[in-house]
Amino acid sequence: MKQFKALVFFLVTASFSASSQTLDEIINKHLDAMGGKEKLKTLNSLIMQASLSVQGNDIPLTMTQVHNKGQRVDISLMGMDNYVIQTPTEGWQFFPIQGQASPEATPAEVLKETEAALDIQSPLLDYAQKGHSAELLQKEDVEGVECFKIKIITRGGMEMTFFIDPSNYYIIKAITKTKASGQEQEQVQTFSDFRKLESGYVFPYSMTGFGPGNLTITDIKVNPQVDEGVFKKPG
Repeated sequence: MKQFKALVFFLVTASFSASSQTLDEIINKHLDAMGGKEKLKTLNSLIMQASLSVQGNDIPLTMTQVHNKGQRVDISLMGMDNYVIQTPTEGWQFFPIQGQASPEATPAEVLKETEAALDIQSPLLDYAQKGHSAELLQKEDVEGVECFKIKIITRGGMEMTFFIDPSNYYIIKAITKTKASGQEQEQVQTFSDFRKLESGYVFPYSMTGFGPGNLTITDIKVNPQVDEGVFKKPG
C-alpha cells in the first residue's frame, strides 16, 4: 500500500511538473521570438506613430511609453488634442472632442489593477518574480490556428489571456478583463504583421480592438530619450 501511495504521489507531482515545464517552455519560445529575454530586458522606452481607423476615418496617434513609469497616448482629431496618461500612481483622460472641459482623473483602483500595462518588456517575462500567476489552458482555435492559450493573473488583479501561434510563437490574440471600475470589462485584441527591427525587437504593426478602432503602426522608435514630464497632468 505504501508503495502504491508513493507511486500515485510521484505520478501526480510529475504531471504538475510536466505542466509547469510546458508552460515555461512556451513562454520562453515566445520571448525568444520577440527578441529574446536579455534583449527584452533592455527595452526601456518606445515612441510609436500610428493611424487609428475609426468608421472609415484615419486618425493620427502617438504612443509614448517608459517601462514601468508611464505611458501616454495622444490623438489629434478635428484640431483638438486628446490624450490618455497613465503612471503607477496617477492617470488622466482628456477628450475635448467628446465635450470634456478638463482632464478626468483615473481612479486609484483602476491604476492598481492595470499597472501591468506599463510593463513594455512583457508581463510574461519573469512573470513569477513580478508577482503574477500563469496557467496553461487547453488549446483554442483562432481563425484556423490551433493556439496555445496562457492565462495570466497580474499582481494587481488584471486577467490577461494570450493566444500564441505555435508556428512562430507570436501572440496573435489577447483578451484582457478588468473589474476595478465596478463591473467586469473585457477587451479583445488581435495582432498581425509582425516585423523584426534592426535593433532585434519584434513588434506587431497591425492591431484590432484598439479602443474604438483598428491600429496600424507607421513608425517605432526604440529606447529614445523621453522627457518624463509628458506623463504629468498638463497645466
